[in-house]
Amino acid sequence: MRRLFPLPEDPHTPAARGGDLDTPESLAEAYAYPAGADGLPWLRANMVASLDGAARHDGLSQPLSSEADKRVFGVLRALADVVVVGAETVRQEGYRPARAREAFVAQRAAAGQPPAAVIAVVSARLDLDFSLPLFTSPLVPTLVLTGAGAPADRVAAAQAAGARVVVAGDGAGVDPARAKRELAALGLRRMLTEGGPRLLAQFAAAGVIDELCLTVAPLLTAGDAMRIMNGPGVAEPVRLSPVSILEEDGFLFTRYTRG
Repeated sequence: MRRLFPLPEDPHTPAARGGDLDTPESLAEAYAYPAGADGLPWLRANMVASLDGAARHDGLSQPLSSEADKRVFGVLRALADVVVVGAETVRQEGYRPARAREAFVAQRAAAGQPPAAVIAVVSARLDLDFSLPLFTSPLVPTLVLTGAGAPADRVAAAQAAGARVVVAGDGAGVDPARAKRELAALGLRRMLTEGGPRLLAQFAAAGVIDELCLTVAPLLTAGDAMRIMNGPGVAEPVRLSPVSILEEDGFLFTRYTRG
């Protein structure tokens, strides 16, 4: 994997020649959370899209991915305290618990993190299969973010399966800003969301996304697939600043932050 932006000033460095990001450690350095994330919550979104803007093909994101994209995906999870995901994506993508990655065991322990990131599922109705391994056998208990008006029987079912229910809204749904605060209050400040598109649009409209990591796949899909954000809009387009662009096998790995 080579870095396209920013290039170092010295053209003779390995970074300038490419191939400088071939290890989990070098990728982790490239995607390190800002220093301020140690004290303040930082919400990073990671998504993949085709050249014509599709976030899925045949209902799944996997056909748009690559081996390099999977490596970045794994590193982002290894750096995060918590992975926030919508209930629909859990159902469609067959989500499983985050696993411990050998290359990051010591690093996570030194940072006071558990062996793997916590998975936090956002769901208003808790219409989830609580017999799945995501709830019954994770390394760390799965969280369910919901509203105060969630069905009591579904809350009880989640808790019986071993999940921790976190109220992050006054009504049936979840308030994105409150969800971010509740996670931070649990000590989960390095946040990663993997969507899906509806949840990501809600987070963007609420102004709580600090960073977007977008893989641009060199693929055309046509059709009527969702974009990476498909939901409520923002009042005015939000300007992001590029942090880095990496490339491998035609796939571009872009990173943008707010401000």
